Amino acid sequence: MSTTGSLPPPTARARALAPDLGRGAMLALIALAHAQVLARGSGPLTNAVDAAAQTALTLFVDSRGYPMFAALFGYGMVHILRRQTANGGWEQARSVLRRRGGWLVLFGFAHVLLLFPGDILASYGLLAVCLVGALRWRDARLLTVACVAGVVGALVYGAVLTVPFPDSAGTPVDPLLSAAIRVASFPVLTLLNAVMAAGPVLVGVWAARRHLLDEPERHRRLLSRIAAVGIAVAVVGALPQMLVTTGQWQPVGGLLLAAGALHTATGYAGGLGYAALIGVVAARLGRTAQQHRRDGRIVTALRACGQRSMSCYLAQSVAWLVLFEPYLADLGGRLGVAAAAAVGLAVWALTVVAADLLHRLGRPGPAETLLRRLTYGSAVRSARS
Repeated sequence: MSTTGSLPPPTARARALAPDLGRGAMLALIALAHAQVLARGSGPLTNAVDAAAQTALTLFVDSRGYPMFAALFGYGMVHILRRQTANGGWEQARSVLRRRGGWLVLFGFAHVLLLFPGDILASYGLLAVCLVGALRWRDARLLTVACVAGVVGALVYGAVLTVPFPDSAGTPVDPLLSAAIRVASFPVLTLLNAVMAAGPVLVGVWAARRHLLDEPERHRRLLSRIAAVGIAVAVVGALPQMLVTTGQWQPVGGLLLAAGALHTATGYAGGLGYAALIGVVAARLGRTAQQHRRDGRIVTALRACGQRSMSCYLAQSVAWLVLFEPYLADLGGRLGVAAAAAVGLAVWALTVVAADLLHRLGRPGPAETLLRRLTYGSAVRSARS
């Protein structure tokens, strides 16, 4: 059995297009969701452009991006399991996954302390530690627990959506106090996000067992059905919440909770539908790439972003720190919805350009490099020497 300092690093392999492409595209949804901290508070939207933007965000982005990311995280756990099992068996694989999860929790804490409260790294790290045993569950148990977790997550987040979002615009907060506020919220938000993400993570494990995204051309019909049904369900299920977010309906009590829970539950279907859609696109691009012997510039850049998704995610948070914090640009709650969305897409586009530049230089993402070294120890460095 290998020791902590000499674990074999991940073996070289040809990376499948779909998971990386999915992560790169998904970061656009994450950016759009986080950029809403720049938008003005809830209420009737008299500006037609802002109303249209809010409608699109509720139907296609809110509570739809993170299930896709969570499913891809579960998918990646299976890849790690396969590599480490081949190198040293189940015990080594479990140790690596838990160690990686533990470091992700610490990465998430540092992320919240230094940059932005909307962290997901710690939540996924917590799930990696707690759900590593699920990688050996039978399919029936895996999907049953995923469904139960999805119901619980929908109810919990539906309740969260009934709480008014605080208006922090113009609040005089210094850097240390702002960091203290973020850290104070860290345990609650980490647990909340883990509860919400558990179901999609388990579905991602199930999908990885079947190589749905590694070999999308073999599963194109199934992926097409999942994409069509999942996205349609998400749009229909978001309609009540869309009326709430655009100010056309002001329910209270149980109705508000029901709208939020329905929005979250159908968001799981939407996130999985988006992941399946990426698989369909990757199957098509795979054939095109074989014909032309290379990917297009946009696909290459998105793929590079997906391969460096943690670094790009953290880079987004640097932008939110500068734009949102009262002691810096202090734009929180000051922009229209459409303007905030445009800022979010611009931030994402910059990270894609940066990832593409790193790809052309042959450099991995700095966050990914650090996580690999912490997880696998000196073996990563020696493997490259």
